[in-house]
Amino acid sequence: MFEVFTLLADWLTYSIFQIAPDAKLGDAVHFFIEDVSKIYVLLAVMIYAIALVRASLNVERVRDFLAGKRRGVGYVLGAGFGAITPFCSCSSIPIFLGFTSAGIPVGMTMAFLLTSPLINEVAVLLLMSLLGWKFTLIYVVIGMTVGILGGLFLDAIKAERWLQSFAAKALDNGRKQGGEVVAESESVVMTFSDRHRFAKSETIDIFSRVWKWVIIGVGLGAALHGFVPDGWIELHLGDGQWWSVPAAVLLGIPLYSNATGVIPIMESLIINGLPIGTTLAFCMSTVAVSFPEFILLKQVMQWRLLVTVFLMLLVSFTLVGWLFNCLSSFI
Repeated sequence: MFEVFTLLADWLTYSIFQIAPDAKLGDAVHFFIEDVSKIYVLLAVMIYAIALVRASLNVERVRDFLAGKRRGVGYVLGAGFGAITPFCSCSSIPIFLGFTSAGIPVGMTMAFLLTSPLINEVAVLLLMSLLGWKFTLIYVVIGMTVGILGGLFLDAIKAERWLQSFAAKALDNGRKQGGEVVAESESVVMTFSDRHRFAKSETIDIFSRVWKWVIIGVGLGAALHGFVPDGWIELHLGDGQWWSVPAAVLLGIPLYSNATGVIPIMESLIINGLPIGTTLAFCMSTVAVSFPEFILLKQVMQWRLLVTVFLMLLVSFTLVGWLFNCLSSFI
């Protein structure tokens, strides 16, 4: 499906711009073109599709299904939905807005958002072929646990107060759509043309706010992706010292990849002697704490919430890395 973006990047980088394939600049430019074009298409398609569904969705039922009285079930369902949806961190943002507009608590929405980039079916299959079912099972459990505990923590500190004003307003409006309001909305049957107009307006509105941040974020990631020397990571983090795990987490932040794309990197690092825990911490950081994601999240979160999520993930991935390094001989 995504091969067309690779071919587009190949054509522009090597044929139109005539940059040598083995040049560092070519690697960076190719990465930038491929990822920006892919993210733009994903964003536009996902925003439109979700808005199309949400236009006639009974948000009260969705909210009751996820929130309900048993909030723990909502966190598990949010993380489970994130695990089975093949979205990268950037394409998950429209779903965050859709959940917020439906009045679903921030913690449950974040359980989805934190889990989605870490786990998908392709990554699971690749991990199983690379490291076996035990490692893969532990990885999936840990990925979902990060989402569940992260969502629980954010609800406990009432993180919704740190949403941007338009997102907070959408959350508040979603919560108010109960009782008589829902009854009225159920009596109105929207035509496909009505839903299309709503989805088109929603797509233009959201896309106009985030397009430039995609360019900035991917640009930073592409520069580092193309110019970090080969073998530098293995050389400096391969001895398994305690500090190598948090160092690997910090090193992964400026880079950007999805769960599927990072698996070959994981394999290369392990083959070159990087401990499993350190490798996993680096790759999870690359996937879930990337510049593009947090630049996009800044559009729906205030700085305090963004920093809280950022620190929470750094601590989580560091603990995961230490745990896997300790258990590596038993896996």
